[in-house]
Parts: sequence; structure tokens; C-alpha cells
Amino acid sequence: MIKNDTWVKPYLKKYKPLLRMIFILGTLTVFCGGALMFTSGYTIDKSATRPYNILLIYVPVLLTRAFGIGRPVFRYLERLRSHNWVLKVTSDLRTRLYKTLEKDASYFNEEHKSGEILGLLAEDINHIQNLFLRTVFPAIIGYIVVILVSLGIGFFNIWFGLLILLLLVVETVLVPLVSVAVESARKAHQKQIKAQLYTELTDNILGANDWIIANRQADFKNLTNDNIHQLNVSKIQSMSFTQSRDFLLNVVFGIMIVTLLIFTNLYFTGNQEQANWVAAFALGLLPLSDSLIPVSQGFEEWPEYKDSIQRLNGIQTVDQQLPAQTTIDLDKTDIKIDNVSFNYSSESKELITDFSQVIPNGNKLAIIGPSGSGKTTILQLLMGDLQAIKGKITINDVDVLQLQDQRTELFSVLNQDPFLFNTSVMNNIRLGNEHATEEQVKEAIQRVGMKETIEKLPQKYDTLVEESGQRFSGGEKQRLSLARILLQDTPIVLLDEPTVGLDPITENKLLETLFDVLSDKTIIWVTHHLHSINHADKVIFLSDSQIEMQGNPVELYKTNKHFQELYKMDQGK
Repeated sequence: MIKNDTWVKPYLKKYKPLLRMIFILGTLTVFCGGALMFTSGYTIDKSATRPYNILLIYVPVLLTRAFGIGRPVFRYLERLRSHNWVLKVTSDLRTRLYKTLEKDASYFNEEHKSGEILGLLAEDINHIQNLFLRTVFPAIIGYIVVILVSLGIGFFNIWFGLLILLLLVVETVLVPLVSVAVESARKAHQKQIKAQLYTELTDNILGANDWIIANRQADFKNLTNDNIHQLNVSKIQSMSFTQSRDFLLNVVFGIMIVTLLIFTNLYFTGNQEQANWVAAFALGLLPLSDSLIPVSQGFEEWPEYKDSIQRLNGIQTVDQQLPAQTTIDLDKTDIKIDNVSFNYSSESKELITDFSQVIPNGNKLAIIGPSGSGKTTILQLLMGDLQAIKGKITINDVDVLQLQDQRTELFSVLNQDPFLFNTSVMNNIRLGNEHATEEQVKEAIQRVGMKETIEKLPQKYDTLVEESGQRFSGGEKQRLSLARILLQDTPIVLLDEPTVGLDPITENKLLETLFDVLSDKTIIWVTHHLHSINHADKVIFLSDSQIEMQGNPVELYKTNKHFQELYKMDQGK
């Protein structure tokens, strides 16, 4: 896993100097803690012999003060540097994850549920952060301390040094490995329950209105109780194991203290001067527990972190190498789709096969077809979100993949459920053009027929739209989103079934407004039925990845019997 990792290992190298400083400061913190107790023990023993001159304990007193000051200072600096390092890394990770999700959004929608993506964002990056703070840093500092302590005692007696090393290995290697073995399955189970909770909560919140309509609010509240109960039981079991393990670690540490007392009594009681070191060695070992016990705690959480690393490394990114970027004149945008084919994977059936169209500047094209026929995929190919396996899409004879730096100036999109943020009406519309003046925003709102509605609100244009635009109806949200498009002022507008869920009267009024205010734009309109199809210059019917029929809707109605039948069925005749 580490060999093929691309989400953790690269950052160990990227910020290597800062990482090295963290380990030095962490080791100095532990050293100062042990040295503080060591010099304190020596001072206590030396003072008990009633030295005839205070200068005989002046140096240990001075060192006690120095180590007493050094320990919190080094600890503060180590925490400052370690958190700085972790924040740098997690910032890079979050940016990378966002770009991956944003760049390959279409693939993620096919492969992952919303709850799983939420788990990636909320859980896995935090686990990477905790991996360093709770496992990597304490473990490395702990092992440095183990080596230094063993060498220090081994300097006086190699056998006692080896015995202390053995006990330290039990403390920092054996017990942590047992913790991993015992907790691995339990942590994996907890992770699985959390993933289920994310998915269930996401699905149920998105469908909350249906629960309310069905008068099943109580069932909605109790839906996740079983999973939450299982999670709590598993966490209690983990806490019980942690308490037992920490007790064992303290017992092992107690054995080390006793061993050290035996060692000092054998080697430092030959005379009074040597006896002053007995308490120094024993007390000097005590603070080391603060750096050794966290090693087991960090190892215990490794299975949880491992799962997150594997999941992040399992993200399949699209290997889409963009050609050199260029720009085109926006005054005229002629679109050509030349024998384009597309599928999401080599094993799946082609969703689009040999699709060709010429869409002159200012034309209105409607694309109709059953669900799964590839209508929305054509829009994604046109914007460059997806890359065709065959064929090419050009604007003014330039491949759309060469225009990705200019895409926000070329395309604007109105989809089925446009999102309104919980801020003012003015800010929501200005999202289309952050530099737009207040007058330009008001003009856009007026053009989409929302001026009267907005000016009746408590604070007019400064009124909060509430979460997800709940203050407005579906048709009103579409009109406000249309106002954004007017401010964005792109030559090509993509309509992805914008009237789904609207009643016929609202739908008809919205479409009238759409094609009126966008009369000078090129429009590619994905729709599911033939209502108001007369707004289009050309209509395409997709079926089984290919064009079944196409032409001007008025001409088709006159000459094509199949079109007449579909139109009558759509009208309920």
C-alpha cells in the first residue's frame, strides 16, 4: 500500500525540512522532561547530604530551571510546527480532492453515491491529518527516545541496557501490534457503519419531503437508530480495550522503574557521591511514559487511517491530457460535432455512437430521448467535461478541449435544479458576474420577470433566499438562475431539462421567457417531451445511442407520421 501510495508519501518529501524540525523539537521536548526530573532527583539527593556550600548544588539547580523552561518551549514549538505541517498537507490534499471531484464529476456521479463523496470529504482527509498527529509523529519520536535511553543505560551496563530495550520494545512495538490486531476488525466495522450512515442520511435528507408527505416523520427519525446503536456498542468495546491496554502499559513501565532502581543500587551505591544519582535515574525515566504510551494509541487507530488511505488511492481519475489552450472570437460561435462516440468504460456499451451535428451561431437545437439515451452526456462532451473516444467537437473549427481556459466565457448552464445559496437575492444573481453593478443585476431580474416578486420581499434585493432557495418556488428559482445567465452573457447556453417538476402553465411561461431573453444566443436544449418544441430551430430524437430522426419541428409535424404520433402522445391526445 505504501509503495503505490500517492496521497501521503509525496507530502513527506515535499515538506521534509519542516518534518525534520518536528522530530528534533519533539525529541528535545522529551529530553527536557526527562532531564528536568533527572536533575531534580540529583538535587534532592545532594541536598539531603547537607552540602557545606550552596555552590555544590548551584549547577543542578540552574539546569533544573533551564530544563523546566525548555520543556514547555520545545513542546510549544513542536506543536506549532507539527500543526503547521499538517495544515499544509491537508490543504494540499483538500485542494487535490476538490480538483479531482470537480474535474471528473461525471465519472464520480456514475461510480459513487453522494454519501460516499461526503465521506471522502468529511472523514478521509481528517483521518490523514490524524494519521500524522496521532500516529506518525508520536511513533517516530517514541522510537528515537527508545534508542537514546537504551544507549544511555547500555553505556553503564550493556545487560541492563538490553533489558530496558526489551521492555521498551514491549511498550512501543509488541503492545501496539497487539492493539492493531485486536482493534483492526472493530475499527473496520465502525468505518463501515459510518459509511452507511453517511449514505442513509444523505439519501433521506434529499427525500425528506416524501417522508413528510407520507406522514412518516417518526420513521424518518428512527431510521438510523440501529446503526447508531451498533456504532456506540462498538465504541464502548474499543474504550474498554483501550483502558485495559493502558493499564498494561503502565505495569510494564512500572517494571522498568523497578529494573532501573535495581540497576542504580548495584552500580551507584559504592559511596555517598554515587548514591546521589540513584533518584536521578529513577525520576528521569518517569516522564518518558508521556511519549511512549501514545505510540500504542496511535497504532490502534491505524486500521481506520489505512482504510482512508486505500479509499483515496482508489479514486479513479480520468487520464485526460488537454492539448495546448487557445481562445476564439466570441462574437460568432459555430459548433460542429463530427462523428462523436463515447462510453464510460471499455467494458460498457457505447452511450453515444457516431453522433454528428452542425449548430450555426444563434441556432436553437432541442435534443429529445428516453432516460439513458445520452442527452446530458452530449452537453458534457460539448463543454469538455468528458472526452470522446472517437470524433471531435469544435467551435469555430477549434477543438473544445483547446478552449477549456475560455469555457466560462463560452458556456452557461441552466439545469433541472439550480442551486441558490443562503445569501441575498443580489449576491445570488451576481454569481453570474461578480463585477456586475447593482443596476445590471436589477435589469437582469426585470428581464426574467422577477422584478415585482423581488420588490415585494421584506428587504427586496437584499432579502435572504434561505437554504437552497426555499423562499422561492421551482419556477422562480429557474428565473433567478436565468438572470445569472444573463449577467454571465455567454454566447452558448445549455438547458438541461430546466422545466422538470414544473406545472404546465409555469413551464410554458418559463420557456417563453427563456427563448425571449436568450433570442440572440445559441441554445442546446435537452428536454424529455415535446411541449413548446416550436421554440427550437431543429429537434433531434435519440434512441439506442443514435439519432432516430431530426429536422425542423414544424416540418416534421407536417411530413413525419411518427413525429405526429409522439407529439399527440405528449399532449395527451
